[in-house]
Amino acid sequence: MDRTADSSRNDLVTSPVTARAQSITFVIPVYNEEENFPILWEQLTTHCDIPFTAIAVYDFDEDTTVPVLRRIIDSGEKRLRLLKNKSRGVVNAILTGFDQVSEGPVVVLMADLSDDLNSIPKMFALYNQGYDLVAGSRYMPGGAIVGGPWLKKNLSRGAGVSLKLLRGLPTCDATNAFKMYDAKMLKKFQVESKGGFEINLELTVKAFLAGYRIAETPSVWRDRESGESKFQMWKWLPSYLRWYFFAFQPKK
Repeated sequence: MDRTADSSRNDLVTSPVTARAQSITFVIPVYNEEENFPILWEQLTTHCDIPFTAIAVYDFDEDTTVPVLRRIIDSGEKRLRLLKNKSRGVVNAILTGFDQVSEGPVVVLMADLSDDLNSIPKMFALYNQGYDLVAGSRYMPGGAIVGGPWLKKNLSRGAGVSLKLLRGLPTCDATNAFKMYDAKMLKKFQVESKGGFEINLELTVKAFLAGYRIAETPSVWRDRESGESKFQMWKWLPSYLRWYFFAFQPKK
């Protein structure tokens, strides 16, 4: 049974706590984000009233984010953990973080300040209503994209909207990385993505085909203002297409 939850955008406020979850784990892949991470951390600690743990996953010791992370931890901050990627690349960074969480909601959060932290309380509330995957949606009413390459935006929009209209996915933004997952659900999947951010589409499609409950809430994505994006559209496009067409197989 699948149901879609459409909801309006909220300010950063405390989300009602239910028996299902009382806190969130953020998995944050980092790659030379020394300028952006302090701003992200200030936003989280100042405005997010939901108890949380953040796992920052880095690829190599020379990453310029690492000294910033160590300073925050050395200051006595117990909510932040520093973890080295078990391999290299964004897929492995996300999976390395997932491996640390056995239950409760897990949010993949980019360190480049692109994700909409205002959406987190509503995502948390929907999770506590019984949804196993809650997508931050740029393409539903109330969502938006600010900046970014024109072609990338429109390919993503076309994929998400067509999957909702033609296949019935309960979100029109299946490719967005900014999602909340149930950790126990994640343990059921064997991730096959190897390249990059197509893992977001893979997990959404597999959750849909397995009958997990999926919802979405509006989210505004903003292109990074500093640092360098590691998104490689043409390199990863074949992998996106694989999971796009995989969605059209029969549900289990």
